[in-house]
Amino acid sequence: MLRKTRLFTPGPTPILPAAQTAMASFGMHHRTAEFRALYSKFLADLKIFVGTKNDVMVLASSGTGAMEAAVSNLTSPGDHVIVITAGKFGERWTGLAKAYGCKVDVVDAPYGKTVKPDDVRARITADTRVVYTQATESSTGARHDVQGIANAVHEKNPNTLLVVDGITGLGTTTFDVDGWGIDMLIGGSQKAVMIPPGLAYVSVSERAWHAMESAKSPRYYFDLRKERKSAAKGESAFTPATSLIAAFAAALDYIASQAGGDLAAGRVALIANAEMAAAMTRAAATALGLELFSAESPAAALTAILPPKGIDSGVLVKALREQFGAIVANGQGEMKGQMIRIAHLGYYDYLDTIAIIGALEHVLAGIALPKHSELGAGLKAAQVVYAKGRS
Repeated sequence: MLRKTRLFTPGPTPILPAAQTAMASFGMHHRTAEFRALYSKFLADLKIFVGTKNDVMVLASSGTGAMEAAVSNLTSPGDHVIVITAGKFGERWTGLAKAYGCKVDVVDAPYGKTVKPDDVRARITADTRVVYTQATESSTGARHDVQGIANAVHEKNPNTLLVVDGITGLGTTTFDVDGWGIDMLIGGSQKAVMIPPGLAYVSVSERAWHAMESAKSPRYYFDLRKERKSAAKGESAFTPATSLIAAFAAALDYIASQAGGDLAAGRVALIANAEMAAAMTRAAATALGLELFSAESPAAALTAILPPKGIDSGVLVKALREQFGAIVANGQGEMKGQMIRIAHLGYYDYLDTIAIIGALEHVLAGIALPKHSELGAGLKAAQVVYAKGRS
């Protein structure tokens, strides 16, 4: 049979066709009135997508660039910060904060678990300047309680800033950015917004803008104050990734079109789509006798599934790729060989979800373990979840 390559990885994700067309056809210079009009509308739409009245800045970088900006713009060497970590991307916050000379207090949980808000509350002191966390820990498939963490931070020390890596959370998880008091929420282009890597975006509260004036860490390209000043004129501080911005604008239009032109409602629908695909996949994995890696607080952005006992997950990753052209992610770092990670963020639908579950059933049957020899259990469980969700 024909074999089409399909991405089921938590970034990069499948690209929206309209975004591909927008990139291919875009040739506008970035210092023109036409581009300023496009960019101004794009920034306004981006605020609606994030769900905030705060400014949203865009950087030509990966999401890690915005993470670095969230450290360099808010801290000075010697500042006390708290990092919440339960996976590889929480550990990235630790590395960034230490690189800028911060005194880092790590509040951690084992891989596959989440940090409890009360544990964060207990570690906040009068001089805690910033708390850094993930929304979704995509190395493990776990979802943190951002609202609970926000409440803990603001109750214990109202002056402490809260920064959330929502790179795989935006478009898969509900946030009340302004209501919860999230001072920075970070996103990336290669995730739920269905375009290639290369753009990071970050919402910035007035409290965060004020804090930047006293921060002493060095910054130049990632100085968000420069971006704010330029954005007010419909421009970026430095050369923008123009084709990616055109693609992003097309993706936001597509998300709005899924709810009759209402972008805020489209965001809700996009999140519901990820939640449904994740629920279907979790049900299928359980029906197939597989265990979830982050069963207590699973994310909607992706599902992390343990392989059968005695099987390296790389065997499943390889078989899915070679037999079906389905690209799923292995575990990261020391978790390699211990899980497969199947994504649901962005341009995935019911049929994509059914396809990867069906492919996984065939791969498991090919391993020749008796419990996986009969096909259909996972597909049935997934379809029951979908039917209930639609009723």
